[in-house]
Amino acid sequence: MELNSIKPAAGASKNRKRIGRGTGSGHGKTATKGHKGQKARSGGSVKPGFEGGQMPMQRRLPKRGFNPLARKEYSLVNLGQLDIFESGSKIDAGALIEAGLIKRIGDGIKVLAKGELTKALTVKAHKFSATAREKIAAAGGTVEEI
Repeated sequence: MELNSIKPAAGASKNRKRIGRGTGSGHGKTATKGHKGQKARSGGSVKPGFEGGQMPMQRRLPKRGFNPLARKEYSLVNLGQLDIFESGSKIDAGALIEAGLIKRIGDGIKVLAKGELTKALTVKAHKFSATAREKIAAAGGTVEEI
């Protein structure tokens, strides 16, 4: 057996469609191109995205830039803002909205370390900065990640 003698199994491969080789072939006359028009002409085809002169879709839609679509938007709260709560109270999303520190939860709440915390508080949030964790613990409070 040699490479030039190998043939595919019967029925495994189709013969090439020979267009423009007379009416008997079934693909003669217009050679599967239909009647007239730009696509029937030699070299006549339009580039991808061309809409006949109409403003193409890729130019009609706004640019997205480098903003990642899966990015999460956290509502930010600083430690200095939490000093309005009484010592020993539990602070969660509901308490922050009620106090007017955040408008909505969004993808979560993140506590940042700006400002000083003088009271022992139990803070429940989705994320904490490392410094915020240290400051809450130093004030005698506890951190709870949701």
